[in-house]
Amino acid sequence: MADHKDYLLKVTAGPSYDPKTHEPVHVNTEKPIKISTPHIDANVRVRIQEYRGLPRPSPTTSPYFSQPPHTADRYSISFTFTPKTTLNGHDVVFGNDFDHPIRDRLPPGFGQAFKIAKWFIDPGLYGDVNADESYLYGPLLSSINVLRVGEKGQVVEAAEKVGRKVEDGGDEVVVFEEGADGEGKEAREKWNVPGDAAARKKHFLTEAHLKGFEFEEGRAYQCDFFNPYLDFNEFALKLPGFALVPGITVPIIRYWDGQPLRYALKNRATDELLFVLVFTLVPADNAAQEEQNTAQGTATNDRKDGSKAPKPSASAQAPPDDDLN
Repeated sequence: MADHKDYLLKVTAGPSYDPKTHEPVHVNTEKPIKISTPHIDANVRVRIQEYRGLPRPSPTTSPYFSQPPHTADRYSISFTFTPKTTLNGHDVVFGNDFDHPIRDRLPPGFGQAFKIAKWFIDPGLYGDVNADESYLYGPLLSSINVLRVGEKGQVVEAAEKVGRKVEDGGDEVVVFEEGADGEGKEAREKWNVPGDAAARKKHFLTEAHLKGFEFEEGRAYQCDFFNPYLDFNEFALKLPGFALVPGITVPIIRYWDGQPLRYALKNRATDELLFVLVFTLVPADNAAQEEQNTAQGTATNDRKDGSKAPKPSASAQAPPDDDLN
């Protein structure tokens, strides 16, 4: 049986699915990955609690996790972006996609887990896990935990400095908060966006509200996606219980087929990728070689062109009978 301690995590990001366009993410630091495409400019950061991964040595945590409401969270994907053309709110989605089928690797009980996720975490989730290229997306407006509307003409670097600042040994960590800045407040009111995050997410579960919103060309937006459910340290999904339904822990490592986990921001109307984050498991024994490959720009992930990622060990190939804890 595969053990999560046998692997390290590597996080990369880029403007396309081609790993040649990706850069290593400096997890738990304030150094962003800067992404510029014909569609958007974006700065992306990743924070992971109890991080075990590349590049080594990396901080194991961030002051972000000492701040309410993040003390129970296991990870954060925060980004600031400015569209280069106006995008309809219905079209911009965020979520996971895969190059190869995952239907044969889904653990027993996945259906129940997905119902819990839709009911308790994100009712806007949609997707097809049985497709040859599986996906699970949600509209950004109803899925993202924090949405802050910035000013028009504001560059990404200036916009991302707005937020609650936390000092860490001289380094300043900015925690994004729901709301708006400057004339972004008028823009938020113009689109009838509720000021509270929970109310905003519920508001945008209505398709007409999604279609009535626009991510405006040249306007900056701050986003933060976080939760306490996906544990990158143990490579496990821990869903809460409620009422008579018990909580579920899915040990993802037991069902891993070698594919990385991707988080993609996309335009579903055109199927154009805006940016992608890739979380890859690297065997601990291969970590030194992987770091060398990354330094030389030759590291490989699963590719959109159909080439394969390195497969896990034989012990990880066959799911055990005791699938859920």
